Formats: sequence, C-alpha cells, structure tokens
Amino acid sequence: MHKDEIYDLILKKISTENVLKDEVMKKHTSFKIGGCADFFVKAKNIDEVNYIVNICKENKIKLTVIGNGSNILVTDNGIRGIVLKIDIDNIEYEDILKSELNKNINVSECVVNNYNLSNYNENSNKKFCIVKVGAGVKLGFLAQNVAKKSLSGFEFASGIPGSIGGAVRMNAGAYGKEFSNIVLETLCMDLDGNVFIISNNEHKFEYRSSVFKTKKYIVLETKILLEYIEDNTCIYDKMNEYKKSRNEKQPIEYPSAGSTFKRGENFITSKIIDECGLKGYRVGDAQVSEKHAGFVINLGNATADDVIKLTKIIQEKVYEKYKFNINLEIEIIGE
Repeated sequence: MHKDEIYDLILKKISTENVLKDEVMKKHTSFKIGGCADFFVKAKNIDEVNYIVNICKENKIKLTVIGNGSNILVTDNGIRGIVLKIDIDNIEYEDILKSELNKNINVSECVVNNYNLSNYNENSNKKFCIVKVGAGVKLGFLAQNVAKKSLSGFEFASGIPGSIGGAVRMNAGAYGKEFSNIVLETLCMDLDGNVFIISNNEHKFEYRSSVFKTKKYIVLETKILLEYIEDNTCIYDKMNEYKKSRNEKQPIEYPSAGSTFKRGENFITSKIIDECGLKGYRVGDAQVSEKHAGFVINLGNATADDVIKLTKIIQEKVYEKYKFNINLEIEIIGE
C-alpha cells in the first residue's frame, strides 16, 4: 500500500493528533536516538489497538509496538510500517480483604511469598488492593498515586523510567523486587486481535524476561496487588531513599536506555566492565558512563550505530579478559 493510503486508513479510527507521519523516533525514546518511523500512532484504548492490529494483519503492514521507549534503541534507518505506542492510561482500585483474595483471583506463589500472605489466616481483616492499570501508565506517576492511598509494594518501581506495559513485558525490577512479585494477571491481545487474560504463572516471568519476549502478545492492562499500611510516611521515605541512590549511582543526567547489559549469572556485569578499564570509553557520542559502567549514555549526538559498535567492543573486551558472554538488556528495533 502507498503511504497516503495507509495514513487515510489509520485516520478512520485514530484521531489526527495521535497519528504522525515520518516521525523521528529519537523524540520517543529515553536514549534520544533513532531514525524515522513511517507512522507513529498512539492508541488510547483497546478498540484503537485492535483496529491497528487488524489493518496491519489485513494489509500486511509491519507493526512495531512500544511503550514509553525507555528500554529500546531504534536504529538510524528507523522503522518501517506502523509504530504503535500503547497509551491506555486508566487506573482503577478495588479494595479486598485477605480472606477474599483466593475467592476472587488466583494468587501465584510468587505474590503470596512477596506479601507473606501465608502468615494470615483465612478470616484475616488485613486489607489489600487490586489495582488495574492501563499499559500506558508511567511507573513514576502510578507510584505517587498509590503512595497517596497508603498502598505499599510499588516503591521499587518508582524510579524506573518506563510504563506498565513495558515493565510487565521485561519483568522490570530494582532493589530486590520485580514485577513478578506483584502482578496478578494481564489483559493481552495477540496479532490476530484476540483479547485474553493470562495469570501470573502464565507470564513465565524470569530475570528481565517473560512470555512476551517469545509470544507476540500486546499488554493492554495489568492487575497488581498492593497492601494497605497505616502510615504512608515510610512509603515516601523508601521512594526518596531509592531516588537518592539512583541520583548518586546512575547517570540520570544523560539520555540512556537504563542498564545496557543483563546481570551475569555469577558476576556483576558493571563491575567487570569497570575492571576492563572501559569507564569513559566512547565511540562517537556514545560513552560508557564514568559514574556507572553498566550504562551506555548519549553525550548529545550519539547515533544508534555508535551505541551498537560500543556495546560490541564492551562484549569483546569482557570476553577477552574474563571469558564471560554478556548480553544486552536493551532491545534494538528497526531496519
């Protein structure tokens, strides 16, 4: 199909302000890097997601789905077809007692252990809250909202620069907690437009991975479990503590995609990169952060090619010295 035909087709369902042609992707990623997407579309609800999925299927248009763009590197050649940003931003709260939990939803062992639910008897009046969150809700925004309601369990995610959809997809985590600890179930869509729910166990959560890495499912909404506490001061204290730690240890003053490489099985990846003498090493405007060797940062005008070349050098140097293979945590997308 010609670009004008695709554009007209998109506009039959999506508002003009949410459809951009030949859009520079550096505007939509935390790395501030990336070439143009043929079309950049924001979907504000499930019907809009379904519409875009179906027109891509029926017309054989390439579809790329993103969230907040915080864990991706878009290539310099950009992305063909439609880039669909899931921008569903609803938040709903349902209070529930411990005694009602298992009657209403299947709570996985991972969540049970996270909240020590087995310590409460079946008649316990301990209050929890099931929070249904649209995939486009930003983690920092949600953290502030649940803190106001004295809901604990989300503090670890307060400083992660992503959205719910991306966080569930990659099982985002920090400070010893991961999304696998709080997710009850997720509403998804496949590339045939079918909508269905998967339980925590069906997510197949692993370190920075889930079923979404192998299945072409789109996260629409997720239900998470949080617990009420009497005084929310400790929630804010913990979030402030995490924020201070990030400010001190991570190069948040520069664009990046967060941790560039995954954690090693029996080693700390940033530590061995540092021990290879790579802090400050750069290719073009892509640099190994001098503050934290686990981050590749954009000094201002880095290209995707700069970043890719730099990550390959890092991998080669680490293997040469330690015989360890280190794998990218960031996802490279585009042509």
